[in-house]
Formats: sequence, structure tokens, C-alpha cells
Amino acid sequence: MAKKERTDPIEEAADSSTDLYDVATWEERTSLDGLAVALYRLLAGSARWGLVALSLLLLVLVGGPSALQNPPIALLTVVSAVPALALAAYVYRSDITTSEPLFMLAATFLLGVLTANFAAVINGRFQPWFGGFGFLGTVAFFFVVVAPVEETVKLLAVRLYAYGHDSFDSVLDGAVYGAMAGLGFAFIENALYISRGIEQTGALDLGVGLIGVGGGITFTRALAGPGHVIYSAFAGYYLGLAKFNPDNRGPIVVKGLLIAALIHATYNSTVGIGSAALNAFVGLPSLAASFVYIALFDGLFALVLLRKINRYRAAYRAAHDSDTSPEEARRSELTEFDA
Repeated sequence: MAKKERTDPIEEAADSSTDLYDVATWEERTSLDGLAVALYRLLAGSARWGLVALSLLLLVLVGGPSALQNPPIALLTVVSAVPALALAAYVYRSDITTSEPLFMLAATFLLGVLTANFAAVINGRFQPWFGGFGFLGTVAFFFVVVAPVEETVKLLAVRLYAYGHDSFDSVLDGAVYGAMAGLGFAFIENALYISRGIEQTGALDLGVGLIGVGGGITFTRALAGPGHVIYSAFAGYYLGLAKFNPDNRGPIVVKGLLIAALIHATYNSTVGIGSAALNAFVGLPSLAASFVYIALFDGLFALVLLRKINRYRAAYRAAHDSDTSPEEARRSELTEFDA
């Protein structure tokens, strides 16, 4: 049950006809009030656009534009993003409420690209602090810095614009926009990894050299991309839940970030071990072992995410279709999940 909005004791006791402006209530009346409102809006907007400008500056500093201006690297990046794009598209198609505007999806994707650079700077700053502790230090780095920071900046990409737009009108929209932010993050991360992975080979053409030199790292990044979509879709779902439960907004957002960060950090900490185990005990080649482990890991949490989405879809149908009983809605949910 939502809490009753709190009021000052004077307002509670006073007659409704009593003017309490600037005593216990407030509204825009005077020129000074109008100036205060205008300045607040200017400052709020400036803060938002200031973050975007800073993100763009960081993108330039970490070499994002230069990587994408190289046609071979840009092509490899696009190829590497296809699996993540497919997953984000599925989440988008699962939205049973209203279709999200294309420009909002594109804006969230671009903000995901931009805010990713905050993570690049923060991760690079804190990584040396954990370097002297071996494997345990690496795991701690993933859980304490990498995953929380990356999931926070992806959620920031949603919060900066889509969250406050009229098109964000259901809890499930949070998952949709979270997935798009994750796609943007994966796209620029892939571009930087691919660029750095082949920078010592010289310029690549669009022929066999492109496939031979860049194919391995492109395949690896293609496997990593869907994870970002999954993690941020979880966090985005809870951001949507928070928007429509303002009395508990903070804890709900934190819960979503905790879920996303824990899945993310667990992946980072286990992917090398799991792939090596498959390589050693099953005899799979390195790339094949990575593919199998990542497919199993991402597949598990993708199913959990889709089950959450289908639960929402079933509840939506039950609430909007008087001919559908809760039991039928539940059976529909299970049928979609099994499919």
C-alpha cells in the first residue's frame, strides 16, 4: 500500500480555503517564483547535458571515434554486436504494452555508448589497487568495481533520457530500455577491444586479412555482448518497477543493480575457469569451450529474465482481458516460457 503523502501540520489542520502560500504550501505565483523555476530547470537540464558532454569527451579520449572511423574495425564491431542486437530485439518484441519509439531506442543506445566511457576510466583507475593480490584480487576487482560501475553507468543511460519520457509508461519498458543501453555499452566496448587487439598488425583491408586477424577477437566479443544486454535488462526492469513505486524507489533500484552486478561479476570471474575446464576435461578447442560455457551461462540467466518478462505479460493480460482468468494467464506464461 502506498504511503499517504505527508503534509505540514498547519496544512492538515487548516480549512481548505485558507491561503498558506509560502507558509506551508508553495506554487509558482510571483516573478521571483518564476525565476526560481526557470533556474532550476536550467540547472537540471545543464547537469544532464553536462554528463552527456563529459561522456562524449571521454569517448574521444579513450579512442572510440578513431576506432569506428577505421572501416575494417567498424565492420568487425558491427558483426560482433549482432548476437547482442538479436537479444535486445527479442526483449523489445516482448513488450506487451506499447511499442517504444524508435528515436527513444536510438537515443538510449547512443547514451549507452557514451556512458560506457565512465566505466572505462573508473575501471582503469582502480585496477592497480587490486593487481597485487593475484586471482583473489581479480575476483574482488570484478565484484567491487567492474560490475557495479558498469551496471550503474548503463542504468544512467536509461535514467538520463528515456526514464523521464512519456513513452516510459510501464515497468516492462525498463527492461526494454535497459537492454538498449546494454547494447550500446557492448557496441563501444567491442570496438575498443577489437581496435586494441589488432592495432599491432597494421592497417587491415576488407579481404582475407580482416577475417584472419580480427576473426578470433570478433568472435570472442560477439559472445560477450549478449551478457551486457541481459544484465542491464534486469537492472532496467527494476528501474521501471521503481518508477511506479516511488515510496520504495531507492531500494528497488539498488536491488536491480545488485542482481545485475552479481550476475555480471560471476560471469567475469568464472568464464576463464569454466572455459579452461571444458578445454581440459572435455577436449574442446579453446574458442569452442568459451562458446559452450558462455552459451550455458548467458542462456541460464536469459531464461530467468524471459520468465520474469513472461510473468509480467501474463499479469498484463489478466488485468486487461476480463475473459482471461488468472489460471489461464498463468498457463499462457508457462507456455511462452517453455517455447
